[in-house]
Amino acid sequence: MALDARRMQAFFALKDAGDLLQMLMNDQLQRDGGLSYLQFSLLARLAQAPDGRMRMTDLADTAVHSRSGLSYQAGKLEAAGLIRRERGDDDERSVTAVITEDGRELLEKVLPGHIAVVEQGMFEALDDRQADALADALEAVCERLRDLVPSATERRRKRA
Repeated sequence: MALDARRMQAFFALKDAGDLLQMLMNDQLQRDGGLSYLQFSLLARLAQAPDGRMRMTDLADTAVHSRSGLSYQAGKLEAAGLIRRERGDDDERSVTAVITEDGRELLEKVLPGHIAVVEQGMFEALDDRQADALADALEAVCERLRDLVPSATERRRKRA
């Protein structure tokens, strides 16, 4: 079954908008803080987590990234003193990532520029009605995709 022309147009517009916005965000994050977008995303998720900590498996699921790729990026953040990794209390195989004070400070440093890029690159092109419609549509798409995409643990089990 093929997509009709309007759905194909919507798909490529979404893909292109995401790619272009991510390019702008990567440039800003690298310039202002020496971070990749994934590293920023990990710091932001940890900063919002209770006590600034999350299990690495949960972090991989929320960041929608492979555990090996996430471990590599976490290692870079840890070497820079922005996070630390600890063995889980309840399971010695589990690893928990914790944002450090330096990580929080760097996040605060890059956040204003990040917000400006998102505002300029995305929301200045939309009126309030369009922003509301986009938010509703993308929430529905994300909800559906979360049902379809296996968790990091499920993906690892399939490879084994």
